[in-house]
Amino acid sequence: MDTIADQGRVDRAPLVGRNRELDRLDALLRTRTCGAGPVTADVTGEPGIGKTRLLTAFAERAGRQGARVLHGRAGAVPGHGAPFQPFVDAFADLDHLDRVLDPDLAELAELVEGAGEVRRIAAALAQVTAPGLVLVLDDLHGADPASVALVDHLLRHPPRSPVLLVLARRERQTPPALASALARADDAGTLERLTLAPLTAEACAEGLGAGLPPGLAPSLHAASLGNPLYYRALAHAARTRGTETAATGPVAALLTELAPLDRAQRSAVEATAVLGPRATPELLATVTGPDEDGPARPWAAQEHVLRNLVRRDLLRYGPDGRGLALRHPALPGLILGALDPWRRRELHRRAATALAAAGAPVTERAPHLVGAATAWDPATAAELIEAAERIGAADPARAADWLGAVLDLLPDAPEHHATARELTLRRARALGSAGRVAESRDLLHRLIDGGHDGTAEPEDPELRTSAVLLCAFMERHLGRYPEADGLLRRELERSPGPRPDLRTRLVVEWGCRALFAARYPQVRHVVAEDLEGARRRRDDTGTAEVLTLAALGEVYEGDTAAARAHATEAAALTDVLTDGRLAAHAESLVRLGWTEAFLERYGAAERHTTRGIAMARRTGRPFALSQLLLCSAYVHLLTGRVGTALDRADEALAVARTLGGAELIGFSGAMRATVLLHARPLGDPEAPAAAAEAAAAVGTAEGWWATQARCMLAHALPLDQDPHRVREALVRAGGDRDLSRLQPSLRPGYLELLTSAALAAGDLPEAERAARLALARAEPLGLSVQRGAARRAWGSVLARQGEPAAAAREFMEAARGGARSGAVLREAHGLLLAAPQLQASGEGARAAAAWRRGRRLAVDAGAVLLVDLADRTRPAPTDDEGGGGRLAVLTPREREISALVAEGLTNQAVADRLCLSPRTVESHVARVYRKTGVETRAGLASLVVRSGAAGGQSLRG
Repeated sequence: MDTIADQGRVDRAPLVGRNRELDRLDALLRTRTCGAGPVTADVTGEPGIGKTRLLTAFAERAGRQGARVLHGRAGAVPGHGAPFQPFVDAFADLDHLDRVLDPDLAELAELVEGAGEVRRIAAALAQVTAPGLVLVLDDLHGADPASVALVDHLLRHPPRSPVLLVLARRERQTPPALASALARADDAGTLERLTLAPLTAEACAEGLGAGLPPGLAPSLHAASLGNPLYYRALAHAARTRGTETAATGPVAALLTELAPLDRAQRSAVEATAVLGPRATPELLATVTGPDEDGPARPWAAQEHVLRNLVRRDLLRYGPDGRGLALRHPALPGLILGALDPWRRRELHRRAATALAAAGAPVTERAPHLVGAATAWDPATAAELIEAAERIGAADPARAADWLGAVLDLLPDAPEHHATARELTLRRARALGSAGRVAESRDLLHRLIDGGHDGTAEPEDPELRTSAVLLCAFMERHLGRYPEADGLLRRELERSPGPRPDLRTRLVVEWGCRALFAARYPQVRHVVAEDLEGARRRRDDTGTAEVLTLAALGEVYEGDTAAARAHATEAAALTDVLTDGRLAAHAESLVRLGWTEAFLERYGAAERHTTRGIAMARRTGRPFALSQLLLCSAYVHLLTGRVGTALDRADEALAVARTLGGAELIGFSGAMRATVLLHARPLGDPEAPAAAAEAAAAVGTAEGWWATQARCMLAHALPLDQDPHRVREALVRAGGDRDLSRLQPSLRPGYLELLTSAALAAGDLPEAERAARLALARAEPLGLSVQRGAARRAWGSVLARQGEPAAAAREFMEAARGGARSGAVLREAHGLLLAAPQLQASGEGARAAAAWRRGRRLAVDAGAVLLVDLADRTRPAPTDDEGGGGRLAVLTPREREISALVAEGLTNQAVADRLCLSPRTVESHVARVYRKTGVETRAGLASLVVRSGAAGGQSLRG
C-alpha cells in the first residue's frame, strides 16, 4: 500500500531517487511562506511509487524549517467517510496544549471537526499567520464530498496566508469531481503538479538493493517496473521464498489492500492472478466457482464484482477491452505466493479445466497442470512433455521446468527408467539453451555415469552417445577442454563403437574442442578419415559438418588453400540443404561463416550468417546465434557498415550473457569493443574500458576466444598514450615477440599493431623487425587484407625512416588490397595513411584525392574514428590547389556558414541570419578551419572566392 496507515517497515525505507521532487516541494513552501505561488501541490503516481514516502520526508523537512505540519489521510473507499475526513485526521495531530497556545488554529480545528461550512473553513485558513501551515493529505483519491468541495474552493480562491496543501492521490481512483477541480486549478496556475516516475535501475540497486545476491538487482528492477514498493516486495519474497515469512514486510504492505475485499472479490483477484494474460470475465467466472452455499454466482453479480475491482484499480482492462489483469505484473506472483498451497493448487486445477474447455493450447494449460499436480498421472505428463516440445525454441527455461516437474513425479520404477533417461536428456538440452549450462552439464554427467537410477550406465547406447555429445559441448562452452576431451575419447574408443553418423558428430565435437583449445593439428588426421567416411556413406549433413570443421581448422592454421577447397565444397552442400535439415547442425553455419570471413569472402560469409541468424532465432539455438551475430558484426565492420556491426555486437553480447561462459562473454565483449572503437572519435574512453572489461572476463583461460579477447584489448588501448601496455598485451596473448601463439591467418594484422607500438615507443629496430616478420607471414596466406596489414606496417617504418614516397606506395597498395576484397575500412585506412606521405613526397594532387576518397569512405561507413583521423591529418593545401576541392569535404551547413563568413558577416550576424545560436556558429566555423586548413576568417573568405562561389551561391545551392 501507499498510505500513512501502512507505514511500518515500508515508510521507514529510505527516500530513493526523489531529491528533485523534494526540492520542488521545498521551493513551493518557501513561496507560500510569503503568501505567493500555487497554494496546492498535487503528487500523483502508481500505487507503491513512493508518494507517501515523499510526503513523509517533506513533512519532516518542513517541520525542521519551522512550519506547522499536519498530516492526514482520506478513507479507503472514495466518496465515503465522515465530512472533511482527511482534514479531521490532520488536525488530530494537535494536542490540548497546541490548541491552548494557538487559539486561531484551535478554532480552525473545531470548524473542521464540527463539519462547518466550506466558506467559513476557507476564511479561517486565510487568517493563518507566519510561520505558516502545511496540510499534507495522503490518499486523497478516497476523499469524501465535503473534502473535495473544500479543496475545490481553496483552488478557486487561494488564501493569501502562508498555507500550503500537499495532496497525494492515485490518478485512476480519483473521483471525477476532484479530478475536474484539479485540472481547472492546473490551467489557472494555482496548482503545482508532481508526477512520480519509476526509479532507475541504478537508484533501486543503490538505495533498495542492500543485501541482495549479486546479479539479482537487474531482474528485480525489470519485474518491478521501477516501482520501489514492488521492488522491495519482490526482494523480500526472493529472500524468504519457501518460508512462512514470505507474506510479511513489504509483501504484506502490498497485500493489505486485499483485506477489505469480500469473499467474491478476493476470489476474483486470486483467479486473475492464476489465469494471467488469459483472464476474461467468462474464465474468471469458471475459476472462481460457486459460492460456498452451492449455487453458481449469477452473471450480473459476477459483473458487479469485476466492475468494483476495476474501480478500486486492483484490476485493469486489457488493450482490447475484453481481458482483465492485475494492475502490476508482479502482483500475480506475490498474491499466489501468499496463498496456502491447497488453495493455490485448487485454483490451478480449475484454471487448467477451464482453459481446456475453452480450447486453449497445451502451452497455456501447462503452468496450471504443474501447479495442480500432486501425484503421477500419465495423461498430465504427456501434455507437459508436448508443451515443453512446443515451447522449447522460444522459452527453453520454461520447457526445462515443465520437464523437471514430470521427472519429479515420475515413479522410480524399472518400467519408467527409459522414459526418465530420455526426459533427462531433453531437460539438459533445454537447460543449456536457457543459459543454465553448469546445471545442464551436471545433469548430463549423472545421466552418463549412472543412468537414471544411479546404478548403471544408460541401456540405450545412442542415448548415451547423445548425452556425451551434449555434455562435451557444455564443457567446451565452460572452457573445460580437458574434460570435454576425456568424454569424447572414451566414447570414441568404446566397443562396440557408435553408429557412423553419431561417430561423425563425436569427431566434429572433438575437433571443435581441439580448435577452441588452439590444438587443431592434433585431430587433423582423425577429421580427414571421418570426412572420407561421411563421403562414402553419402551423408550430406555429416560431410558438411566435417568440411566446415576442417575449413575453419585449416584457415586458423594458415593453410588457406586447403581451407578454400573445404569451404567451397561445404558451401555447395549447405546451400542445397533445407532449413529443417540444417537446424540440427546450426554450428556448421557458424564455422562456415567464420571461415569465409577469415578467407575474405565477405559476401559469402554475410549470406551464410544471415541465413543462420534467422534459422537460429526460429529454432531456438542460442549458442549458434551468439556466434553467428559475432561473425556478422565482424563482416559488417570490415565492409564499412559500422552502425549495423555495433547492433549485431550488442545483441551477441546480450545473448552471451544469458548463456554464461567466461570465454564467450569475454570474446563477445571484445568484439563489441572493437566495433565501438571505430564508432567513436579518437581518444574516446568507452571502447578501451569495454575492451578491458572483456579481457578481464576471460580470466586465466587460454583458449581461442580468450586469446582473441586479449588481442582486441591491445587494439583498443590508446597507442599514443601507453604503447608499452599495448605491446605487453600483445606479447602476453601471443606468447613471445613473434606472436607465435596467435592465429596464423590473422597474425600479420597483430604484427602491424606491434610495429605501431614499437614506433610509438621510439624503438625503430623493433618496429622494423616486426614489420619484416609481418610481410613474411602474410605472403604465403594469399589474403589481401592480411597482406595489406603487413604493407601498412612496413610503410609506417619507411615513413619513420624519412622515405615518404616509398611509404606512400606501401599504403596505397594496402588500400588497393582492401578495395579488391571489399574491406572498405581497410581501404579507407590505407588511403588516409598514404595522403600525408604523398604530400611530403611532392604529390599534392594525389594526396588530396587519396584523402578525400578515404574520408568519404569513412563517413559512408559510419567509422567516426577514421573520420576523426582524416580531419586531424588533412594534407596542407598546395599553391595550385583550388578552393573547391577543399570545400567539398564540408557539410551543407558548414558550406552555407562559410559563404556568409566570406560576405563579411560576424558570427552573431550569421547566427541571426540562420536562426542559430552564436555558440553553434562558432563550432561550425572551428570545424571548417580544421577541415580546410585555414586559420583566419580572411583565409576562409579567400578560399571561398577562389572556389568560384561568388556570394556563396554555389555553396548554398
